[in-house]
Amino acid sequence: MNKFIALILILIIAPILGGIYGILHDQITYSISNEYYTKFKFIQFGLENWGLGQNNGTETNPEILLENPRFGASIVGTLATWWVGMIIGIILGLVGLIHKTGKKMFKTTLKAFLLTTGITLLTGIIGLGYGKLFLTENRPNWYLPENLIDYDSFIMVGSMHNFSYLGGLIGLIIGIIYSVKQRKNNATQYGV
Repeated sequence: MNKFIALILILIIAPILGGIYGILHDQITYSISNEYYTKFKFIQFGLENWGLGQNNGTETNPEILLENPRFGASIVGTLATWWVGMIIGIILGLVGLIHKTGKKMFKTTLKAFLLTTGITLLTGIIGLGYGKLFLTENRPNWYLPENLIDYDSFIMVGSMHNFSYLGGLIGLIIGIIYSVKQRKNNATQYGV
């Protein structure tokens, strides 16, 4: 496999993995706070216009109830993260060009992407804990729907979402470092 083919494969796989991550992430967070979706995310992504459900709230305090809210959370997760996966894939793919062969580039870049994803998830979990320990007691100056019932869960999920984006950035940096170190290790090992 040459490097161009490896790069194309990375650019195809990265947004798919990013979308899958978003689906799993949002299934977890929907379990913690369905209101985060019915009173915020479903509205933000305009899911009431997709024919999947309806607004059972008011014009000023909407609440979008879907026939299949888990499917709606999956749509939100995919739309919110596929493009992050693409950006990470582009950056890690371009960094991956430093490797000697396309096969090594592909293997190392995929590992770097998975490392980035793991760090993103871990950071999101830390954000959930941070939200529980600190933000529920001192409510942040965020958009909080007036018709919200469970403020704490909503805030915890919001914190997890925000930390996850931060985790993506931290993970990307660590993924780049991993890829560069792998190239240096191979160069030292094989004198390349």
